[in-house]
Amino acid sequence: MTETPDAARTEAAPTDDPNTDVAQLSYEQAREELIAVVSQLEAGGATLEQSLALWERGEALAARCEAWLEGARRRLEAARQAQGGSEA
Repeated sequence: MTETPDAARTEAAPTDDPNTDVAQLSYEQAREELIAVVSQLEAGGATLEQSLALWERGEALAARCEAWLEGARRRLEAARQAQGGSEA
């Protein structure tokens, strides 16, 4: 169950997932918050429960960043293919 899509998790327990707002974040917002989460984890001092919540938030933020980057890769590839096709 480690690779359950967010949508499936949300349907199973819509009010139990505090990370549903991550889908609304821009790349820059998600990246900045991810940096803050990592800093908090590295600083230590959090309880186990707080650390787990931070870890889960960080995973959700990292996935959001990756989704943005993958979308950018696809757009670049499409632009390259379109440009290559018009030059041929």
